[in-house]
Amino acid sequence: MKERLSLGAKLLQVGKTEKLFKQVFSVREGEQLIKTFRCCLSTTVGPIAGVLFVSTDKLAFCSDKSVVKLTSPRGERVRFHYKVVIPLSKIQRVGQSQNVKKASQKYLQVVTMDDFEFWFLGFRSYSKMFKCLQYAISQA
Repeated sequence: MKERLSLGAKLLQVGKTEKLFKQVFSVREGEQLIKTFRCCLSTTVGPIAGVLFVSTDKLAFCSDKSVVKLTSPRGERVRFHYKVVIPLSKIQRVGQSQNVKKASQKYLQVVTMDDFEFWFLGFRSYSKMFKCLQYAISQA
């Protein structure tokens, strides 16, 4: 049952976003969580809702719900949360974009040093998120 809880429910259960960040991702000594943002990650199967964590070392996304179901060698179904971890030092550039038909829908494009692109959307406060990410990258 615990694996089926959404990330939001886990935040309430754990009590602190920083504690959850440390549980979900590998965190090096001295790394600090700067801010979290609710958003969606754009994928080929559609947007996946979750939380974007901005730390002093990385940009990390974790889906609210488990989205991948695989069968283990024993025939059991295994559920995973969709996670993305991008070290700040590996970010080549960050771009902004918006929906041509609906200017209020803004997108964040993160391009890594190996030219892989990640697209995030659905932020409540896009400008706060963008400023926070720019600050984190400049300090890395």
